[in-house]
Amino acid sequence: MKKLTVLFVFIICFALIFSSCDNTVKQPEPYDNNITDIDNGKTDNSVSVINVGALKGPTAMGLVKLMDDEAENASGSVAYDFVIEAAPDAISPKLIKGELDIAAIPANLASVLYNNTDGQIVVVNINTLGVLYIVENGNSVNSVEDLRGKTIYSSGKGSTPEYALNYMLESNGLEIGTDVNIEFKSEHAECVAAIVSDDSGNSVAMLPQPFVTTAQMSNENIRIALDLSEEWKNASGKTLITGVMVARKQFAEEHPEELDAFLKKYNDSVAYVNQNTDSAAALIEKFDIFKAAVAKKALPYCNIVFIDGAEMKEALGEYLNELYTQNPASVGGKLPADDFYYNAE
Repeated sequence: MKKLTVLFVFIICFALIFSSCDNTVKQPEPYDNNITDIDNGKTDNSVSVINVGALKGPTAMGLVKLMDDEAENASGSVAYDFVIEAAPDAISPKLIKGELDIAAIPANLASVLYNNTDGQIVVVNINTLGVLYIVENGNSVNSVEDLRGKTIYSSGKGSTPEYALNYMLESNGLEIGTDVNIEFKSEHAECVAAIVSDDSGNSVAMLPQPFVTTAQMSNENIRIALDLSEEWKNASGKTLITGVMVARKQFAEEHPEELDAFLKKYNDSVAYVNQNTDSAAALIEKFDIFKAAVAKKALPYCNIVFIDGAEMKEALGEYLNELYTQNPASVGGKLPADDFYYNAE
């Protein structure tokens, strides 16, 4: 097992939290078909180690029970080597080169990688639904209409958070730049500072979990005003999605039994995390994802799930279609074909 790198400096924590929701990524280099010959450095069709990547944030939280089982050598005959990275750009090249077999990444990045590798990436499950919230330093916003005349501070310009915010506002008849202003910041901490220092009460911030919880623990006057997942569903009848788990197509085709075994253990891990908040929070700190105190309060709002098969295909397909409508580049220029969805028939 590789040791997970730990960084406890507070401002780095901000950056890591930002990466868990910000889906802005550099387009990967064009796919090299020779990469498909790589299979954990082996020349036969056996596999003894499965390399798994994830991002520090909600998309990795559901893995922690499986990670702990692996640390205790309780996962079975096949070993799992987990790598937790701070940003999507660190995951993408490793996945493309075959250094990772499976990875938890932002939902739209999965589509981008599928398109940029000529279909060599498959999505195996949805692991995180919406984690975005409108927060305020006060008690004036209880509906989307209450945002009229306000300034919304947000990070994640040009990424999924911006598209989700635009959709919520436009679906409720609010015109950006006329009825409501959006001011983008580079970090979530700046958004919090902006609303705390605004004495007029005319500003709010859009933040992801667990950063919402981190902000509330530092300022008790910050409250959750709106849940973008609920507003997205109210407007479209569909599901807002943040993260998915993907696999290399070659790995999925050559090792279906090992992949399915991993997914069963992963499903069990997600169930454990959702049903055992205290112990899950301790594991989240153990693997240096977030402090246990933050994780414990944030877990109920992180929408960690395990959705696969036909249900996954329907929900993710609808979500990617909405992103494509707003900006085709956000999904890699075109919607993925049916072979993008693993075991979805």
